[in-house]
Amino acid sequence: MRAVQRLGLFGGAFNPVHLGHLLVAQAAIEELNLNKLVFIPTCRSPFKQNDETAPAELRLRWLRMALAGRSDYEIDEQEIRRGGVSFTIETARHYTSQYPNAELFYLIGADNVPRLNEWRDASEVAGLLQFAAVPRPGQAPPVFPKPFRGATLKGFPLEISSAEIRSRFKAGLPIAHLVPPFVADAIRDSAAYR
Repeated sequence: MRAVQRLGLFGGAFNPVHLGHLLVAQAAIEELNLNKLVFIPTCRSPFKQNDETAPAELRLRWLRMALAGRSDYEIDEQEIRRGGVSFTIETARHYTSQYPNAELFYLIGADNVPRLNEWRDASEVAGLLQFAAVPRPGQAPPVFPKPFRGATLKGFPLEISSAEIRSRFKAGLPIAHLVPPFVADAIRDSAAYR
């Protein structure tokens, strides 16, 4: 009998991708015993309508740089190709049809767990996906609202946010050691956050 494939789905703007994202990915691979982790950059988040988001082609380029050489990571551009607001239900339906026998784990920041019932077609999402929450350092493990199923990753406690990186960049402060070196160079060379 073949072992069930375990796939992690990591959605987000990755605006920009940073070391915190990569540490979450590593924790998910290890703690959930995943065969593969798929990064799924959003086109536009339904909860961040006025967020300053770098163009999709730049965010994808930075992700490719950050994940280069990792065979257990992939990038799925479907939400960007779809355009408009990205809804997890559409991506969940795609993965359940492509991998009908796989266990699907969706990575989510612990601060987003209380809003799960606000997601489009929330009860269907809850039936298709298991969740893996990532609390920020010092944050209590989240309680998943019914009918959602999930676990909390221990991870590597590191307090970094994309918003903080954008703010530092605009203020002329260094972002080295917060993002992979090639990504820092690419952000500096782009006009994304000027």
